[in-house]
Amino acid sequence: MTAPGPPRRRRRAFDWSTAVIAAIAVGAAGVVYWRDGPAQFHAILADDFVLLGQMMPKVVAGCLIGTFVPLLLPREVVARWVGHESGLAGLLIAALFGAILPGGPFTIYPVAGALLVVGADAGAVVAFVTSWTLIGYTRALVWELPFFGGHFVVWRILEALPLPIIAGLLARMVVQAGLARIGGGR
Repeated sequence: MTAPGPPRRRRRAFDWSTAVIAAIAVGAAGVVYWRDGPAQFHAILADDFVLLGQMMPKVVAGCLIGTFVPLLLPREVVARWVGHESGLAGLLIAALFGAILPGGPFTIYPVAGALLVVGADAGAVVAFVTSWTLIGYTRALVWELPFFGGHFVVWRILEALPLPIIAGLLARMVVQAGLARIGGGR
């Protein structure tokens, strides 16, 4: 039986960031309706619903992946390999997995969140996401290689290699400083 984690902060159904985004969206819709007329407004709204229908399965799949990762990966293994005690090796492992894991943001970000839940530290998760963003092989093979050629892709990847590790180290330093500040204020 695993020990319970820290108590979860209760989430509210309403928060101000959602209200601000909703107000901006309603305001923009009003401007489009007033400026371009009801026909253009309805055409844009229909296109938005089509986009929502195309994205929703991807969002649901990403959320399911993020839900199942903590159930599939043992906390002890994740903590040992990419936890806060894993050192530089943990950042390298996280960066390697970020570079080779296929998928878009609807997959990667739920996986990153799930890794945090099962014991990965913030530095490893930052290295994972940064590596996927900067080095990800799928983008290089599908988009960059055909358009820019091998010379460009090789140099771009070589120049990007240290950046996930640097970002992970910086994230660890920020977390350590924040924890020290919280601990020192008690």
